[in-house]
Amino acid sequence: MIDEIGHFSLVLALCVAALQSVVPLVGAARRNALLTGWARPAAVLQFVFIATAFFALMHAYAVSDFSLANVAENSNSMKPLLYKITGVWSNHEGSMLLWVFMLSLFGAAVALFGRNLPPGLRARVLAVQAIIGVGFLLFILLTSNPFLRLFPVPADGAGLNPILQDRGLAFHPPCLYLGYVGFSISFCFAIAALIEGRVDPAWARWVRPWTLAAWCALTIGIAMGSWWAYYTLGWGGWWYWDPVENASFMPWLVGTALLHSAIVVEKREALKTWTILLAIITFSLSLLGTFLVRSGVLTSVHAFASDPRRGVFILLLLSFYTGGALALFAWRAPSLVGGGLFAPISREGGLLLNNLLLTTAAATVLIGTLYPLLLDVVAHEKVSVGPPFYAATFKPLMIPLLIAMAVGPMLPWKRGDLAAALARLKFAFLATAVAAVATLWLAGVSSVAAACGLGIAAWLFTATVVEWSERVRLFSEPLSTIVRRAVRLPRAAWGMTFAHAGMAITLAGITGSTAWTVESIVSGKPGQTFPIAGYTIALDAVHDVQGPDYTATRADMRLMRDGRQITEMHPEKRFFPVENGNQTDVAIRTDLLSDVYAVIGDADGKGGYTLRLYYNPLVPWIWLGGAAMALGGLISLSDRRHRVGAPARRARLIAAAEIQPAE
Repeated sequence: MIDEIGHFSLVLALCVAALQSVVPLVGAARRNALLTGWARPAAVLQFVFIATAFFALMHAYAVSDFSLANVAENSNSMKPLLYKITGVWSNHEGSMLLWVFMLSLFGAAVALFGRNLPPGLRARVLAVQAIIGVGFLLFILLTSNPFLRLFPVPADGAGLNPILQDRGLAFHPPCLYLGYVGFSISFCFAIAALIEGRVDPAWARWVRPWTLAAWCALTIGIAMGSWWAYYTLGWGGWWYWDPVENASFMPWLVGTALLHSAIVVEKREALKTWTILLAIITFSLSLLGTFLVRSGVLTSVHAFASDPRRGVFILLLLSFYTGGALALFAWRAPSLVGGGLFAPISREGGLLLNNLLLTTAAATVLIGTLYPLLLDVVAHEKVSVGPPFYAATFKPLMIPLLIAMAVGPMLPWKRGDLAAALARLKFAFLATAVAAVATLWLAGVSSVAAACGLGIAAWLFTATVVEWSERVRLFSEPLSTIVRRAVRLPRAAWGMTFAHAGMAITLAGITGSTAWTVESIVSGKPGQTFPIAGYTIALDAVHDVQGPDYTATRADMRLMRDGRQITEMHPEKRFFPVENGNQTDVAIRTDLLSDVYAVIGDADGKGGYTLRLYYNPLVPWIWLGGAAMALGGLISLSDRRHRVGAPARRARLIAAAEIQPAE
């Protein structure tokens, strides 16, 4: 019965979304308050229906209702409850239901918390959101229905892909989807602005918190995904430019540009059409990621679907939403009134440079992702685009970007003095030189690339601290005054400080782990010891253990240094009989400066086992920096100016001019 309620709720959600996509647009065009006001309750009702369907599917997984084909194919009764629940979004049908759930969640949030929005703008935003919802609800009901029945009902399910049975998968996909789908609201604001023909500072202030929320979620999701790849796949790395990894990275890059561009619109009423275009491109890249993962064109541990018909459907949706938005942009963008002028050397100029480098970097990743697919279709040739391509194309774009990140906040709006800004960064220059020279001295002249990376990280981190210290007048005012200024500092300023510092920390982690990782692959027997990067790993025993739904080969190891035991390590190689698959459970010992990483592989038939041992310096900083960036975004999001949006009084005045009561 609950399953039928879930299925019927999806149908009702489609009906509500169809009405929501038309009625508010008509009301806004006719300035009819009754029709315009219908958008808010419709958005909330759509969310209620989709949430009902989503939790109905979750209930089916929790109770192991194998009468649903989706549950039978992706779960079994032996699974721990956590993995039963995460199984909801570990497959194509469930992940698409999560997609529309997040879409309706953002729509309901705009309806409930966007009270300061002019009714006409809010109606158009929610109507565009509903148009997106109609397409994906049709996609689910026609091609990817998670509530299809299975007869005869099997006694047990087929289980879940072993590598997806991980605690991180309880949070990684929802965070990614919050980011992916959250950019739909920025897209909807852009389309609504094009329909109205007006982009002003108030519009930028309204769109920024939604963009920032999506950016924070996507940052967390990407960081968690790289951490999951690091400790689950057992290869010792955290990023391989996998096409599906790129699918989430591209909207993050352009979304970062959008976030900074909206600041220019709010502060200076400049870059209006550029900001609208970025909003369209960001969500279009999110749709492209959805297509890549679910069309069957990619083979990856991340990819879900392999049905070409589903891929064609999503491709049609991508073409309709992106093509329609770009056509509307080409028609309406020239009518948008331009904003204030600014000199190339200015805060606006720095943010524009930031935008150009970020979008060019995203284009580079897009080319590297799509080129093998296009070549396969056109010439039937198989090529692989991997890390060497991105090292040659992506990294050179990041160097000027990271340098500019330090200089930009030092420049005033409208017109600046580059020499004066650089003079304020004397400590950053000093830190850069110290970091680079120290790296070369400690690691040798062969570490020139690492010296450059750590030097740039020191440059950005020190410049961020200098900018913050100038705001609070550190060392130039009494301590009580400094504390008072720090407390009164806008949260958005605190957020920028944390985000930029987090980027510097992540860069240092990437540099260290790339330049100085030590790998040792050995065949070991119990009783042997193995040196790695100044440590010694002793393999004491290997034995079998029984898990809740798996059996495992477990190694008992001791990590030692200078004859002193530091910790015990217990990597496992797990076998899941229901799924007939394996999973690696690595052992990691971290001190936040480096990781010692151990993996046990297959038996060699001679009483030994293949062991993969890694020493990864600075690798924890990658995720510490990612956490700092996300924290910065959340702190900025808590700024009252973002929560309130444009002043309510101004919104009411605009609304009074736009919407007249129905006659």
